[in-house]
Amino acid sequence: MSRSDKLPVVILISGRGSNLQSLIDGMQDKTLPINIKAVISNRPDVQGLERAKAAGITALTLDHTQFESREAFDAALRNMIDQYKPGLVILAGFMRILTADFVNHYHGRMLNIHPSLLPKYSGLNTHQRALENNDSKHGASIHFVTTELDGGPVVLQVEVPVLENDTVDSLAARVLEQEHPLYRQAVKWFAEGKLKLDQNHILINGKLLKQPVLLD
Repeated sequence: MSRSDKLPVVILISGRGSNLQSLIDGMQDKTLPINIKAVISNRPDVQGLERAKAAGITALTLDHTQFESREAFDAALRNMIDQYKPGLVILAGFMRILTADFVNHYHGRMLNIHPSLLPKYSGLNTHQRALENNDSKHGASIHFVTTELDGGPVVLQVEVPVLENDTVDSLAARVLEQEHPLYRQAVKWFAEGKLKLDQNHILINGKLLKQPVLLD
């Protein structure tokens, strides 16, 4: 399969691009049947853009601070994305709340990763909240993006034990390490046509997924 035959993908970022790099590596070593057409950041001069450039991928900035409204930014972002005709839009640390029109435009073809075992701890500061609540386990989730913040159907999760001496930073680092294979698995399933969203129901190999798959 040539690169042009693989699933066209656009990845949205806001920062260092750790999950982005993992997906780039998967494309380059041919374990992921995807063609990353562009990486777009809403913040200029972030490390993730340099990662894309180093891999020969189009790296673009659309600075959200230059727009008067969330709707105006999302409209411009949609126009930028659609130039590349992606089969999948991947949010990899993209720190923006998206408007309903934008989300609905990509219904069933936009995935996000969230650092918690959803539905626990939607939003920010997930690691701190897990520690404050003395949770014994934490983790990460891959979900389809819907208009409910971090509330779309969850495809995959990975559990990470919370250690007695954990800090926010140490827990975050261990969760991030597990995010990489988690995201690669979900993207691989989607690219191979095994993962689909029907209405708001997840299908894996044509069968209804009743609860998220737990990655070992």
